[in-house]
Amino acid sequence: MNPGTLVLFSPSAAVSPVVALRRAVKRLGATGLEVVVDAGALARDRGLAGSDEQRLAALHRVAAAAPGVAMATVGGYGLTRLLDGIRWPVLARSVERGTRWVGHGDFTTLQLALLAHAGAGSWAGPMACTDFGRSDAEGGVDDVTRDCFAEALDGSLEAVGFRTAPGFDGLQARGLLWGGDLAAVLSLLGTRHWPAAAVRGGVLLLEDADADPCRTERGLLQLRQAGVLQAQRAVLLGLAGGRRARPRQPAGLTFEAALARVRDGLKTPLLTGLPAGPAQPRLCLPLGRRVQVAVLGRDVLVGW
Repeated sequence: MNPGTLVLFSPSAAVSPVVALRRAVKRLGATGLEVVVDAGALARDRGLAGSDEQRLAALHRVAAAAPGVAMATVGGYGLTRLLDGIRWPVLARSVERGTRWVGHGDFTTLQLALLAHAGAGSWAGPMACTDFGRSDAEGGVDDVTRDCFAEALDGSLEAVGFRTAPGFDGLQARGLLWGGDLAAVLSLLGTRHWPAAAVRGGVLLLEDADADPCRTERGLLQLRQAGVLQAQRAVLLGLAGGRRARPRQPAGLTFEAALARVRDGLKTPLLTGLPAGPAQPRLCLPLGRRVQVAVLGRDVLVGW
């Protein structure tokens, strides 16, 4: 397949509304890519984009075609059910042939398993409907999201930046970048799909667009209790936070309090402020590649 081709496929939840995919095709085509929608992209089966067999076949079909870019339409849930049936050498060959697998959220499970089984990298980045399919009333396409994605494709993107909380001025760290959605990362812990080789001495990216303080603290404490956080050079945190109130949330448990609890006695720096969630830009970050993290004042630069 032409290296300038972008294939949109649905490995997780069903696409809804369909018009979002049409908008995404038009907007992604404006970047100069030839956009192809996989034959199973609009399949539906109880909220998923087709049966497990259909979605697995779509994944292998895209990998065999080896387009320049393979982008998920939406996230949600569904990829965990496919991991044991994926033919990892097929996906690894697609990466060798130049395919860049792009997505976030539920797509994290595929990206980390690909790193675990094949040592192959991918891009933590936008998804078609989620980031390029929003209506104008919903904010349309964020300029930073669009430009960052375009620069990642043409190879000119070499660093991204964001502002963090005070207290980390002068920090420098190097390591293999890995991670993604917090819930998806946790779902792989203790399984054969966990990228054990990346755990020690890495730079861990963690995002949670629907986070509340209880869930964030529980997830981060699990990673700490498993020794994962202690093994990192740095952790980059993107927490959108607070979409839904928890009726039984402990009084006074804020994100700040949760992070203070996780940080207590932890030497690994946790850098908050990474953009996450639908109201913020979606940065492109190269999973499986060595990066350098530098902090000047409150400005964080992640370069590769």
